[in-house]
Amino acid sequence: MSVLGEVLVGVAILVGLIGIVVQVLPGSVLVLGGILVWAIMTGGVEAWVVFGIAAAAIATAEIAQWVIAGKHLRKAKVPWPTLAVGGIAGIIGFFVLPVIGLFLFFVGAIFLLEWARHKNVSTAWGSTKTAVQATLITIGVQLIGALFASGAWVVGLLVT
Repeated sequence: MSVLGEVLVGVAILVGLIGIVVQVLPGSVLVLGGILVWAIMTGGVEAWVVFGIAAAAIATAEIAQWVIAGKHLRKAKVPWPTLAVGGIAGIIGFFVLPVIGLFLFFVGAIFLLEWARHKNVSTAWGSTKTAVQATLITIGVQLIGALFASGAWVVGLLVT
């Protein structure tokens, strides 16, 4: 693969890592997609081993995020429909108030739903904090998996 191609793959991986943190782009998909393009264009056993390692890291992170965050939410008794509505509100908020609306609408929707459910502001705020913590857990786990995949790609660059 040419140097320009490798730089473009690196940019795709970087955009994917940013997408994981900002939660606007499908970051893990971009990271793995970039590494897949690199593996196809580079060819050889080493490139495909790197892709396999990256795919395993991303898949493990995707599964782990649901298990760990789900356990956190079940412990706090925050229902999944509340998170789904919060997620939809966050997406709408992103377009109403670019970037910051995502967070504000997500938190606001969860707080309002939990307040309506519990009829208690402090309980609703506790549930909202738990939901935000679970979101941060998913971001952290996804980021760790994608960074591991990215590291495998860097090693692959050096080997090939």
